[in-house]
Amino acid sequence: MAHILVVDDDELLRVVLGRALEEAGHTVSAAASGRAALVSLEAARYDLVICDVFMPEMDGFETLRAVKERAPDLPVVAISAERRSWPGVPSPDFLEMAVALGATAGLRKPLDLKALKALVARCLRSGETTAPDPPEAS
Repeated sequence: MAHILVVDDDELLRVVLGRALEEAGHTVSAAASGRAALVSLEAARYDLVICDVFMPEMDGFETLRAVKERAPDLPVVAISAERRSWPGVPSPDFLEMAVALGATAGLRKPLDLKALKALVARCLRSGETTAPDPPEAS
């Protein structure tokens, strides 16, 4: 199957995603930061990157830009928790922003592992850019 790079500063999430994707038959590598992800991209070939938007030091937008400079055709799935806005003050949709900047798709945390596996399969098959999943109703 595919070689997938999971980039997230949350170690538990990296482990959970790695196990779920390995159960689906993929080989998974993990990076705890955007900088570590770029080192991994220099050392190995990947078929897909899953990258958190909010990380310290080098955020997901910076990481996405650097990945796309190095490998323009490499699909990237951006992941992020929904940001709650204050009443009357709209909050930007960071996953839509990531897709506009070149991510193939966006998926909101907490992640539904079945939906993640389906999205990964779609991204690997098609290479199409897709809109992020809609926020859950409050």
